[in-house]
Amino acid sequence: MDIRPYTIAIPDEQLAELSRRLRHTRWPTPSPRRWDDGADFDFMQQLMLHWQETFDWRVQEARLNQLPQYRARIDGLEIHFIHQPGTGPQPLPLVLTHGWPGSFIEMERLVPLLTDPGAHGADPADAFHVVVPSLPGFGFSDPAARPGMSSRQIARAWAALMTGLGYTRFGAQGGDIGAGVSTWLGFDYPERVLGLHLNYIPGSFRPPLGQGEPPVSLEEQAFLERSASWSEEENGYGHLQGTRPQTLAYGLSDSPTGLAAWIAEKFHAWTDGEGLGVSTDTVLTNIALYWLTNTLGSSVRLYRENRQQPLHFGSGKRVQPPLSVALFPRELPMPPRSWVERVYNVQRWTPMPRGGHFAALEEPELLAADIRAAFRPMRLQR
Repeated sequence: MDIRPYTIAIPDEQLAELSRRLRHTRWPTPSPRRWDDGADFDFMQQLMLHWQETFDWRVQEARLNQLPQYRARIDGLEIHFIHQPGTGPQPLPLVLTHGWPGSFIEMERLVPLLTDPGAHGADPADAFHVVVPSLPGFGFSDPAARPGMSSRQIARAWAALMTGLGYTRFGAQGGDIGAGVSTWLGFDYPERVLGLHLNYIPGSFRPPLGQGEPPVSLEEQAFLERSASWSEEENGYGHLQGTRPQTLAYGLSDSPTGLAAWIAEKFHAWTDGEGLGVSTDTVLTNIALYWLTNTLGSSVRLYRENRQQPLHFGSGKRVQPPLSVALFPRELPMPPRSWVERVYNVQRWTPMPRGGHFAALEEPELLAADIRAAFRPMRLQR
């Protein structure tokens, strides 16, 4: 596998064009319902003012370039990834997969906690060799050139990447779309995946139901109703991205303010905290990455691909590697353990004291500690 170092270097003219567009934003009429109708008008004006006058991409770029980044050609696509070897007696390879509207930036603070736990007050024996790929069509990874690149095909690409890096057996971790990719890795490569750690169970997940299967319990039925209610009120974005992603892409690829509103509203709604739940510059770095790489359209196309190949399992199908789940209180609707155990080999089910959907950004120390604990029993199985 041809693996080459990669350095982020956005041309000056792109930054100048972005600045011009921000200065000439055409604002909509404010809504009297504030956040109830979507991204709040006053909040967005302040956010865009910060982006235009205070935020410095070059500062963020220089910091991100301290991460060991590479690109490799896999299945005809150039895939961007971080590869940080661990510091410890016998680090365990671990592939971390982000989701939408996130990016590899989500894992920036998590990586050192996993690769060098001894430097952060934890046991050096819990170290990992960490690989953080950017999903196809996200950030500095190529978009798929043809239909069919769903989370299951991405899992195949990740297995090839880990082989190219010399890792025969490894663990997989993720939330959001990353949880689906990690699940497919465990399902399709059980002989290679030592274990899974997920901080979200994808909403598309469905175990086998009906004749020959246990009846739906009261707790499971309550989850299905709660999930349906959330979908009715909150999942308009997902339905649009899963059905007409290209139409959406025209507007959000032409307006940085529109793109920022589309993404910032999710940070406001899905994090466990005030405002955006994490620092303004963190969210703007993530938004700027989408803008500067022009990947909003290719990223949301993955929703349509996953709609075509959802995370559904037939009777008798199992995800064999042991699964650990970290339950963050402000996460999107999560199923009960019994629902997950219909397919997964659940070994740990850990309620967390705080945090939301963007766990690696919001609570990297809590997430790192749970990942270390989850994989500790598996290290002797390599």
